Amino acid sequence: MSKAAKGYNEVLSALLDELGWSPKALARKLNRVFGAGTVAETAPYHWRDAGGVPRSPLPAMTAHVLSHELGRPVSVEQLWQGRALDAPLLLPADANLEHPWTVKGLDQIVEDWVLGGLVDRRRFLAISGAGLLAAVSQYLDGVAGRGTFTPRITDSEGSDPLVAQVEQNLPLLQLLDDANGGARHLPYVGAQFRAVGLLLREGGFSQDATARLIRAFAEIGQLAGWMAFDSANHGLAQRYFVTALRAAHQVNDRELCAHILADMSFQAASRHHAEDAITLGEAARRASEAGTASVRASVLSRLAHGYAAAGRSADFERTSWLARELIETRAGYEVEPRWMYFLTPNHLECQTGYSMINLGRSAFREGQRSTGRRFMRRGQDLLETGAHMVSNGDPSQRRALFEGAWLALGYSASGEMERSIEIARTAVARLETVRSPRSTGLLQQLAVELRRRQRNPHVKTFLPELEEGLRVYAGTGPGQADTVGA
Repeated sequence: MSKAAKGYNEVLSALLDELGWSPKALARKLNRVFGAGTVAETAPYHWRDAGGVPRSPLPAMTAHVLSHELGRPVSVEQLWQGRALDAPLLLPADANLEHPWTVKGLDQIVEDWVLGGLVDRRRFLAISGAGLLAAVSQYLDGVAGRGTFTPRITDSEGSDPLVAQVEQNLPLLQLLDDANGGARHLPYVGAQFRAVGLLLREGGFSQDATARLIRAFAEIGQLAGWMAFDSANHGLAQRYFVTALRAAHQVNDRELCAHILADMSFQAASRHHAEDAITLGEAARRASEAGTASVRASVLSRLAHGYAAAGRSADFERTSWLARELIETRAGYEVEPRWMYFLTPNHLECQTGYSMINLGRSAFREGQRSTGRRFMRRGQDLLETGAHMVSNGDPSQRRALFEGAWLALGYSASGEMERSIEIARTAVARLETVRSPRSTGLLQQLAVELRRRQRNPHVKTFLPELEEGLRVYAGTGPGQADTVGA
């Protein structure tokens, strides 16, 4: 099409050319940043070639993505030549979180969550680099000092029954994520987070009860952050994580602080921001130094994943080995935090497994076939021992879907298509009950790769089944990804 054609968006075209992107690449980046299903892969062709203007908030989302990739501001006005409305409700994840790291500062952040409530129409954009680190810098560099409350509070005979009820509910909330994935029940867990925030805002509790409520608030915030991450709602996840970190700091719970920083590291690695992942992971390791062996092992496993994302294979191997040694030699008498229930030796091995598959796939792309095969085979062997084949009644459905998707990608990269499809078929069946856009993104990646191998008879039979499963998943069911039309 001639660039003089009526409606042709020359500004968008020039920016895409500068990045070396096609319109489809822009769509995929938008879906990676804001969640699967945000925009159809063909829509940006209409924006560029026919002057189409997407409905809000896609114009602002597109400007945000292009600004981040180009390293300079691109406004909605510039990009759409005044034909699109900005989205005033589209905010960076750290908006209004700049309060001091004190009880009063935490109170102001809690108030923002409580007042937002269920009608909060703000959408938070994920941040990275200096912006992300600035949101937690006062904790990382020690400027935040010590929190207000003692690090350990023990129950007494006169413990508040409401506080006890909040604490007793925490393990049940965690099981919702395990069984159904982050997207299905995130609104409910978010409501629980705000409910505890409301209790803190109203006050009237003893010092001990207040400290326990703040710790519960931090734990629910960590869980909600993880579920938002699993939902591919990365900006909201970061907002939960930063709030939870600030709450955990106020009760001087360094193990929980380390756990939250490690989650943020894992999220950054998953978003392909390896430097952020390593910085946050190494901070988590420092915060965990006085923690139990399980906490330290969990933190190290997340740091290892960051090293794998950065291609630092020697650091990955060393850190993974340290995590494995800690979990295998841990003392039985250590009192573990209640949120550390999930970490088993096999869980740790499977984390190492998909990190190795990630390293192997990167090596293949760089032409290092021998190194790629070595990592791929080791990763496959570890993941084969995991949850990918558990029955539909097993409580670990989200883990099973995620590990199965990684294992299918590993076998596909190795050219073992029959085994890849066998595992992927089981994973697709779990989409009926699990709402995990993070896992589904891996299956979408598998679909892209299988389209290049349609001459393979196994692929030819399975690919329509996979695409139909992903189509149904994107369009039905509670917790589906927010879809913004073209």
